[in-house]
Amino acid sequence: MSFFMNPEVALGTKLLEVIYIIIGLITLNTGIKNITDKENPSRIGTGIFWCSLGIVLAFGRWIPTMVNGVIIIVMTIPSILQKVKIGKQYTPTQDETKAAFDKIGMKIFIPALTIGFFAIIFAIFTKLGALVGIGAGIITSIILLMIYSPENRVQVFLKDSERLLSTVGPLSMLPMLLASLGAIFTAAGVGEVIASLVGTIVPQGNVNVGIIVYAIGMMLFTMIMGNAFAAITVMTVGIGAPFVLAYGADPVLIGMIALTSGYCGTLCTPMAANFNIVPVAMLDMKDRMGVIKNQAIPALIMIVFQITYMIIFK
Repeated sequence: MSFFMNPEVALGTKLLEVIYIIIGLITLNTGIKNITDKENPSRIGTGIFWCSLGIVLAFGRWIPTMVNGVIIIVMTIPSILQKVKIGKQYTPTQDETKAAFDKIGMKIFIPALTIGFFAIIFAIFTKLGALVGIGAGIITSIILLMIYSPENRVQVFLKDSERLLSTVGPLSMLPMLLASLGAIFTAAGVGEVIASLVGTIVPQGNVNVGIIVYAIGMMLFTMIMGNAFAAITVMTVGIGAPFVLAYGADPVLIGMIALTSGYCGTLCTPMAANFNIVPVAMLDMKDRMGVIKNQAIPALIMIVFQITYMIIFK
């Protein structure tokens, strides 16, 4: 309790830790459910993966760093050995889905929009941060869904959370791992190496060329990393800071649009598995690259627009 009672720790940080604890407990519930599920072809491996992840998410702050590292290594073993499987799932029938839609209709989108609305409100008007806003939005959405139907009890949300986590599987860890990889690359000096290479191509002081290289680099590096958050730390150190920001460009505008330039790469890579591969599996699409193929042209149009926007308003 010393962490939560510490006046030097910001309220937003404390609330965010509460959210992580809740996420960890939900993940632990997924692990326990799979361990006890006799229909799961690999219940031990699946249980180890989800329980290990749940322990780190819920209690990682209070666990020694070395122990956290060991738990994470243990967590990766079932995934590497492909021993994380989906057990028995309850999926609503088509008749149940139609009956629910006839009752709720298009109001079903209100809870989803509520999450984004709260994230924006918290980010702009409070010091708590967007992630805490997402947590508040989810709680509000749960309340709305309970109002929609008395059948939406706590157990329903736990079952659906487990079903979604099991469907996504180890790929749910990919964004966090890739973001960590970006920090490792930065600490290892990859940004400086990129800066030395780009310095031989970009004319000294030509901000417009620097912006073009920065934006395209963000897109390409995101395609490799699978995550724009992982790419932006490396590309900003290597290209953004020395070839764009150093010559007076607005850091807020450039940083914001550079990140969205990276998202253009997210649309075009299987490394962004939670966006481009998981939907293929969930929708049982025949073309594994079907999502990416449909997003490639919009991504190219968007990157041209974003480069133009940065050049005009820099």
